Amino acid sequence: MILQRWVFLLMMLLLVAAVTGATANPDVKPGCQERCGDVIVPFPFGIGEQRCAMNENFFLDCTSTDDGHHELWFGENMPARNISLLNGTVTVGIFASFDCYDKSGRRSRIFNQFISLGSGPFTISDSRNVFTAVGCDTTAMVTDEEVTFGSACLSLCTRNVTMSKNNSCSGSGCCQTSIPKGLKSMNITIQSISNHVDVSEFNPCGFAFVEDIDSLDLSDWPLSRTPTDLETSNVVIEWVAQTETCENAQGNKSSYACGINTNCY
Repeated sequence: MILQRWVFLLMMLLLVAAVTGATANPDVKPGCQERCGDVIVPFPFGIGEQRCAMNENFFLDCTSTDDGHHELWFGENMPARNISLLNGTVTVGIFASFDCYDKSGRRSRIFNQFISLGSGPFTISDSRNVFTAVGCDTTAMVTDEEVTFGSACLSLCTRNVTMSKNNSCSGSGCCQTSIPKGLKSMNITIQSISNHVDVSEFNPCGFAFVEDIDSLDLSDWPLSRTPTDLETSNVVIEWVAQTETCENAQGNKSSYACGINTNCY
């Protein structure tokens, strides 16, 4: 009986340790903030002070809004919503491109999105994101800044199409295409073929955006949708701490990041 109690207590201690380890916050440098609002900010990223980040590429801006909420920003106009050390990704919000027309065919609103990740260790994930256009009279194109890559899709329809999570997005009210590996900039342009004149009753605007495949829900993009101040999509950005080989990294003992009980790949 005593042995059984000890075994039970040992199992409970191991369970508590496992749960505690699974829920612990990731390490940050001593004296540095662990989170900004609802987003945990693990090293090599850092906020507050430059020393909290591995280098300037990983230093993010944490600002306070008028209502006291804190917002984490990745570059300009891109709120960071999640940072994953396991996947080496940052999920950010990016405004969708759009163009809108009144019933007479006059363009009332237009916005074409352009983002650049600069020369740092960040690229737009080709495996996690997909380029999507929604509309009944819409052509959309995505290119990089140097125009060494370009892809476009055409979305048409003559009647209202119910957009749903399981929509095939094959050209009727919606179209999709992939983006290449290693993309560091995006220019998303959109235009109409006939100014939505024949479809304006149920489709006054067209939209084009890159979004995380796992979070994309086309039911959020009905053909009747018009732009709002919160017109953003989730975009997955991949990052690497360094691009050198493990052998070269291990040669510099002062900057080698892998400590005890770790392996470098």
